[in-house]
Amino acid sequence: MKLSLGPLQYFWPRERTLAFYREAAGWPLDVIYLGETVCSKRRELGTRDWIELAAELAGSGKQVVLSSLALIEAESELGVLSRLVADGGCWIEANDLSAVQLCREAGVPFVAGPTLNIYNHEALAMLMEDGLRRWVPGVEQGETLVRELRDAMLETGQTMPELEVIAWGRLPLSLSARCFTARALDVPKDQCGFRCIDYPDGMPLATREGRPFLRINGIQVQGEETTDLGPELPSLRALGVDLLRIYPQAEGSREIVEHFDRARSSDTAPARLGERNGYWHGEPGMVMSIAEPG
Repeated sequence: MKLSLGPLQYFWPRERTLAFYREAAGWPLDVIYLGETVCSKRRELGTRDWIELAAELAGSGKQVVLSSLALIEAESELGVLSRLVADGGCWIEANDLSAVQLCREAGVPFVAGPTLNIYNHEALAMLMEDGLRRWVPGVEQGETLVRELRDAMLETGQTMPELEVIAWGRLPLSLSARCFTARALDVPKDQCGFRCIDYPDGMPLATREGRPFLRINGIQVQGEETTDLGPELPSLRALGVDLLRIYPQAEGSREIVEHFDRARSSDTAPARLGERNGYWHGEPGMVMSIAEPG
């Protein structure tokens, strides 16, 4: 299996972001995703910067994919997406149907990102006609659904695209036009001051009892737990998974990439370093006990 570095979900300062990816160029990765997928107001790196960084990283021998926003709300955001498709010189990770349409019109291959809802083999086959080459199932789409969809593709004589699953990271659960970080800090969304840059791994959100619950990341909500599919590698191989996605985090990304690099070369499943992904097993993503009344 190949290893991919998913797009950076958080908002980091420009120099930190550039330094991170230049270091990542030397890691045992096969694919690197670049670009802003959460909020168009995050402009430490502009469109031209991402395209130039993509060209630089492509020189390291890795495939580079430019990722699109998951929630497009304005004409200006479509303009940015158009420039990525026209000038990027890379595959595009389409996280919105607008990206699918632009890629289809331009004849650019694309990856169906985890926020592009695909729930049956007919939809997958239709998107393959439009240029889909790789599919990243959504967070809630576990092993059973993926297997059923794959089997349906094969039974109807269709060719399955490359399959990429989220193997490590906090899972992106939902998006909203409202900025949760601005709301939590009691500032207007249009005058947010880009405060999410102060939370390089998202803002922790606890229950009233003080137990860790979620992560707030601008207009995105993530799970608190860092999920790890490392121990499931044997079943992932049997399922035909082609790529394991590792989401960047503020600390320790290199060590996690090296951990999965060793694991994919071994016949023995690695120990779990993060948390078990309940969604992948058809279970709740998180189980919490209800506190007894005081």
